[in-house]
Amino acid sequence: MKQTASEKYHYLIESDFHRYGGYRWKVFQVPGEIKYLKVLRRLQTKAYLGRSFGRKYYMLKLEKLKRKYHIQIPPEAKICPGFYIGHTGRIIIHPKAVLGKNCNIATGVTIGQDNRGKRKGYPVIGNNVWIGTNTVIVGNIHIGDDVLIAPLTFVNFDVPSHSVVIGNPATIHPRENATEGYINNKV
Repeated sequence: MKQTASEKYHYLIESDFHRYGGYRWKVFQVPGEIKYLKVLRRLQTKAYLGRSFGRKYYMLKLEKLKRKYHIQIPPEAKICPGFYIGHTGRIIIHPKAVLGKNCNIATGVTIGQDNRGKRKGYPVIGNNVWIGTNTVIVGNIHIGDDVLIAPLTFVNFDVPSHSVVIGNPATIHPRENATEGYINNKV
């Protein structure tokens, strides 16, 4: 059975809220990350009223939240359920980037394109990936599942599943359960 836009929106936003430990008990202290995610998910699923007016309204609202919380994630980015933004502040994701389920992103993260060479293109990030503060991920690369990318790391190469990536230049350290203790409340 195919989901309606509204059903898809509710599924995605509930899976994102679940990553924050549920948000219903925090009604009066909703952080900026969740406010941003609600509007972003509405635009991604096209779950808004009044076709053209609704889209324009939510695009303006997203622009306002982008400026307020310094999060720049366009609705065109493919982000799977269980997305978690650790803190607001200077997060930039390219419109053609792909992020898998249960992806954690900290402040200062840039996920962008490489404009030339063999890595020209955009990143594809797997499931259960933790991305640390001030990390840069660029180019047509694939990051596997269960990967922890340490803070201040520059990644412009493929990363196999079950790895920890550290440093600049980055080095890969294979490790089973690399994100254990880092990614909570998985969907």
